[in-house]
Amino acid sequence: MCIRDRAALLALFTVGDPTVRRQAVTTALLPTVGFPVLALATALHGLPWARDAAFLAVVFCGVYARRWGARGQALGIFGFMMFFATQFLHAVPAQLPELYGAVVLALAVCGLVRFVVWCVERRTPPPAAPAPPTARGLDRPTTRLAFQNTFACAVALGVGQMVSDERWYWAVGTAWWIFVNTSSRGETLVRGFRRVVGTVAGIAAGLVVAVPLHGAPAPTTVLVALCVFGIFYTAAPSYSWMMFFVTVMAGLLYGLLGVLHPGLLALRLEQTLVGAVASALAVAIVLPVTTHAATDGWIRRALLAVRHCTAESARRLAGDEAADPTPHVAELELLLAKVRVSVAPLLHPLSPLRKRRERAERVMAHLDDCARQVRGLAEVAADPDASHDARLTAACLRVETALLGLVAPGDAPTAADHAAAPPHHPGAERALAHIHDLEAAVSSLAAPLRDEPRGVFARA
Repeated sequence: MCIRDRAALLALFTVGDPTVRRQAVTTALLPTVGFPVLALATALHGLPWARDAAFLAVVFCGVYARRWGARGQALGIFGFMMFFATQFLHAVPAQLPELYGAVVLALAVCGLVRFVVWCVERRTPPPAAPAPPTARGLDRPTTRLAFQNTFACAVALGVGQMVSDERWYWAVGTAWWIFVNTSSRGETLVRGFRRVVGTVAGIAAGLVVAVPLHGAPAPTTVLVALCVFGIFYTAAPSYSWMMFFVTVMAGLLYGLLGVLHPGLLALRLEQTLVGAVASALAVAIVLPVTTHAATDGWIRRALLAVRHCTAESARRLAGDEAADPTPHVAELELLLAKVRVSVAPLLHPLSPLRKRRERAERVMAHLDDCARQVRGLAEVAADPDASHDARLTAACLRVETALLGLVAPGDAPTAADHAAAPPHHPGAERALAHIHDLEAAVSSLAAPLRDEPRGVFARA
């Protein structure tokens, strides 16, 4: 039951391709990774040293696979969790047919629900890449994360086995999941903190709910279904709440197996702490990337997206039917989401960097204002009644100059770089209002971004 449930949840949770067709292909590819990993893990069951080395190799390959986007991440996570599940089940090669059958059944049911019963096409652009494509070697984020995560899992594995010979894989799982969707030291530390908070709350709930049930099938089944709903409902807005539901569900499932007791829940907390500390140690000493370095890159890319939105809108208003700011608006939304995630460590209530927190809040407020004005400008540009205005060119030039002054000083354009402005027309007043407000928001960004020589997020 464990591996079947895990396979179904993973197929639903980790397959995040932008189109239904790509989601179906990724789901179909999951066994190509899962089956060999299951075979390897069961074959090494009685060889602890070889098993541990293979587990760490799976960790490294699983993280490195993220360089191939959403599909690589889904396949990497699935492979890791198949190895993880065999440790929980103490599976041996004789059980492989049963394990393969459970995985196939889980993926078939998942595919039926996802692609037949409730098929939803996500019309979203592909996520922004975590770094410019020119990155090579250890500068490539996936390579750096692979080394960091492998180191964290190695520490968690070693210390976890000293804490418990049977449940050491909990520590490894904690270290693995903390690194998913993080790109800086601060993000990883905050995610580890949230995982611990969610686990503590889930253990407290498990003592009240799961332990008294003693594995009673009917109420346990209902509560597990509620936990699954809670996991998916809270995954995006709150990692702590997601971990709360994961921990409660784990307690309920252990209750069904007849092994749940308060000591087991306490051991889960200990192993979670081991994994969280191992992750913190890894991001501190293995190819560390500061919050400043990660966030500064995202902000620069967001400002360039604002510039592109403004330029395309101006071209459209000037009569160029081929100009379309909509894709750049969508890109800006994605980039702002990345900025919010990256800056979250500085905005955390427990952050001791109060001055940087204030500056970060100002930066986010001005970036959100830029996004509002860009959206409004794009809407006006799409209006066929909007027309030329001699002031549009001058206003857009000022915005472009201000933006390039922030992201690439010295490269700002001059008036001579642009053609003569079209004649005045009153139909573009709304566009001018948005451009003027955008100019004000960009100008306001200059102060917090230049407050310190290294930027708003220095030394974070």
